[in-house]
Amino acid sequence: MQTRPLGTGGPQVPPLALGCAGMSDHTSPADEADAIATIHGALDAGVTLLDTADFYGMGHNEDLIRRALRTGDRERALLSVKFGGLRGPDGSFVGIEGRPAHVKNALAYSLRRLDTDHVDIYRSARLDPDTPIEDTIGAVSELVQAGYVRHIGLSEVGPESIRRAHAVHPICDVQIEYSLFSRTPEANGILATCRELGIGVTAYGILAHGLLTGTYRQPAGGDPRAHWLPRFHPDNLATNLTLVDRLRPLADARGISVAQLATAWVIARSRELGTVVAVLGTRRPHRIAEALAAADVALADADLRTIDEAIPADAVAGTRYAAPLMALLDSECGSNSAVGARS
Repeated sequence: MQTRPLGTGGPQVPPLALGCAGMSDHTSPADEADAIATIHGALDAGVTLLDTADFYGMGHNEDLIRRALRTGDRERALLSVKFGGLRGPDGSFVGIEGRPAHVKNALAYSLRRLDTDHVDIYRSARLDPDTPIEDTIGAVSELVQAGYVRHIGLSEVGPESIRRAHAVHPICDVQIEYSLFSRTPEANGILATCRELGIGVTAYGILAHGLLTGTYRQPAGGDPRAHWLPRFHPDNLATNLTLVDRLRPLADARGISVAQLATAWVIARSRELGTVVAVLGTRRPHRIAEALAAADVALADADLRTIDEAIPADAVAGTRYAAPLMALLDSECGSNSAVGARS
């Protein structure tokens, strides 16, 4: 699989990455054998970037990855680790921590759980509103100098925070939710800032939490995710599924699924924006082959315009998250009335 640098001076990466969160944090427990087989399948196919966090399953995800890596796998695997998400004993989210002492302490535990002497990309999961981003990035930069971290990334931050962080230490990528249903990074300058500074983008949520799979149907009893994902709320869901249906003839014409078309659209954004990596969130091995096929789909500029016309950025009903969660996102500050954020 062809690779490209993830930002100026960043590691070489394929157009797909594997997001491992669902293997540990999900509405139902993942089958561990399937999860490990998925990691093996990804690495064997050349999907080398594995995305995790120390709070996924409160350490379970890192431990799972350690057990999944076979002899020789660590040398080809790129481990992207998020820190800073704080949880209580019941698993509830209780805040964000970006103080330098926490950064170094968190990495120490991650290195132990992953059984490695370094991580390839280290990033705060969210912006700590009580700690200057310069202090957080400065601490990670010291870990780079000490050899424990190879590259520094960011997650869910806006243009000003990106610039402030990049001034402290070169940033290789910004991880952001970006899909046909989540276009705010286009409207609020995040993607333009990354392009200007030579920073890559790792796009997660590429299938809009399942809405863009083309197989999701409105459940009779409602979807429990609706209370924190407004796009699944009954007031919004019918509109959003109608938008998905507009993609079906476009996908059928190419002999691919709606999910593959949506994935190919994200990957194709690299032509305009620089390196954009689509993070595939799955815990089932057969999804790897489907995503690899999507990576081979060549979408011309005319195709992209047709897809954009089918799903206009302002047509999606509902914000990404409920208001309390949106308020925690530096990347979404002031964007409730922006493109793609109609409630």
